[in-house]
Amino acid sequence: MRRSGVLLPIASLPSEYGIGCFDKCAYQFVDALAKAGQTYWQILPMGPTGYGDSPYQSFSTFAGNPYFISLEELVEKGYLERRECEEAAEGTDSKYIRYDVIYKKRFSLLHKAFNRSKIETNPDFNTFIQENVDWLPDYALFMAIKDSKKGQSYLEWEDDIRLREATAMVSYKNKLIDDVNFYQFLQYEFSCQWKKLKAYANEKGVRIIGDIPIYVALDSADTWAHPELFQFDKEGKPVCVAGCPPDAFAKTGQLWGNPLYDWEKHKKHNYSWWAERIRNCGKWYDMVRIDHFRGFDEYYAIPYGDKTAEHGTWEPGPGMELFRTLKEELGELSIIAEDLGFLTDSVRLMLKESGFPGMKVLQFAFDSREDSDYLPYRYDKNSVVYTGTHDNSTTFGWWDELAKQDKDVALRYMNRGRFTSRKKLTWDLICLAMSSVSDLCIIPAQDYLCLPNTARINTPSTIGINWQWRMKKGAFDDKLCEKIFRMTKLYGRVKSD
Repeated sequence: MRRSGVLLPIASLPSEYGIGCFDKCAYQFVDALAKAGQTYWQILPMGPTGYGDSPYQSFSTFAGNPYFISLEELVEKGYLERRECEEAAEGTDSKYIRYDVIYKKRFSLLHKAFNRSKIETNPDFNTFIQENVDWLPDYALFMAIKDSKKGQSYLEWEDDIRLREATAMVSYKNKLIDDVNFYQFLQYEFSCQWKKLKAYANEKGVRIIGDIPIYVALDSADTWAHPELFQFDKEGKPVCVAGCPPDAFAKTGQLWGNPLYDWEKHKKHNYSWWAERIRNCGKWYDMVRIDHFRGFDEYYAIPYGDKTAEHGTWEPGPGMELFRTLKEELGELSIIAEDLGFLTDSVRLMLKESGFPGMKVLQFAFDSREDSDYLPYRYDKNSVVYTGTHDNSTTFGWWDELAKQDKDVALRYMNRGRFTSRKKLTWDLICLAMSSVSDLCIIPAQDYLCLPNTARINTPSTIGINWQWRMKKGAFDDKLCEKIFRMTKLYGRVKSD
């Protein structure tokens, strides 16, 4: 079936109090998507973020971001006063997320809500803890200890608690019991609010596409609680970390720093950790985009401590065995494979056997030196087409960056003259994506709004300037929704009754 949707991170919603969340603005965006004939809303990972604010470097692959909890709902429950929320939002910005301001003020506000909630007496809260016992207690204790050590990485903790010695674990649990309950409360509120929003979206005919990184963060509850599943030495320190080798775009490669999996250990446990991870995604999302799909075939291992990615080696991953096992355990998997970049024949074979749709990005299509796999005439129906992703420039900004020779290819491909406006060219690229044979078409919200690169979400391999853009309130108005609907219907992507 031909369908389409919009890419917009939760954090970029025009919500109150400094960052997008599960409040009325989220429900209004769902209404706009339905009005525009869209059947998918793609979001970025929803995990709690740390240094750098990247959702791809989360303190837990199972937990939700406390910033997404609607303060309005906490006010309605009587846990907070509106005045307190407004005071905590002083210094925030409607155009960009001020993580420094939110970090300093939001958690003290959420602590007030926790203290007034008397959540320990709520039977639903206790049921929630039991249903998530495989990860929640470890995550809550991890965060409580981290707070007690002023945010220090767990790799720098004293050996007894870093290595989870029994007496230390009991001591910290007893000493930090209130803080542990606080973090469990946050996950309970996150879960309740997200379930309501997702149910609302599904009722409106909008499905959610989630996103999970292939790797977890080094400083995370995942690695602290399960070091045996990662390439760590006897002292609990990484042997190698993840990244990409040098290429034309990065002369010294990309040093991501994520811990690498010990795939033999995962295999020995029948990939149960991965099964639980995907099962958790099934509760949150209708479809999942898995980042860096190539890493399941081969992964690039860089010695821990190296300052660049120049001296890494390619090592074999689990391949299709992982996904066959997951299918046996969980049934059919609704997955999008992020297969961008250089692909080997073995990756192509793995993608073909999996049946997962790969990604096509039009901003990569126009190369004056050679034909590109991203040109629409080369697409397979079982694919997801984008004008660009969260890692790309906005299409409006991309036109300025495109080399003259490549721009000529794009203009000829779309049968456009040289003096066409960037706004018109942005819509032309959207139409090219919509008209393609790809079963699913996803357009970033910034492209529908024809915004410049000041609205870009992320520039890879940079920190300090990313994940900050916020959409203007009312941007997806009735006029825009009608325009999107007409185009969606023209290209056969509107759901028929």
